[in-house]
Amino acid sequence: MSDKMDSGDVEPSMPSETTSEFATFGAGCFWGVEADFRQVHGVLATAVGYEGGTKLNPTYEDVCSHTTGHAEVVRVEFDPTKVSYDDLLKVFWENHDPTQVNRQGPDFGDQYRTVIFYHSPEQKAAAEASKAALEASGKHRKPIATQIVPTETFYIAEDYHQQYLEKRGKRSCHL
Repeated sequence: MSDKMDSGDVEPSMPSETTSEFATFGAGCFWGVEADFRQVHGVLATAVGYEGGTKLNPTYEDVCSHTTGHAEVVRVEFDPTKVSYDDLLKVFWENHDPTQVNRQGPDFGDQYRTVIFYHSPEQKAAAEASKAALEASGKHRKPIATQIVPTETFYIAEDYHQQYLEKRGKRSCHL
């Protein structure tokens, strides 16, 4: 898939010539991560999918088999004039436990790892600085396990996963 997402969910009032950027985060079950980012003013569109593995065109079943190496991720398209990448990093850090290795809450497996896929040298520097600041803050007793790696091929997940919680009137994966 290219870096352009199908954004049928972009607000009609958005200017058609908006210069957008992308950010990609893995922080556990992608349903909840997507729901968190969809609440952020300046986020134009989201898509859940798989990134960071070896199999071409993986399916949800492939990723859950723990043989592909993919993480469940959300790709966020955002308007940098309305929300900064640093603000998105703050949402990322605040909405999961970055000290967990290959798990979040009751979900476990390598697809639930904490990871930031950066799209530019500026995003890499911002992600590394925010991780270092969080580590230095003493907020967590365990080390931050979040990987910061270059973006790879993003495979969009099956349609039924897109905006999963929103379609069901839920705000959390574990209700």
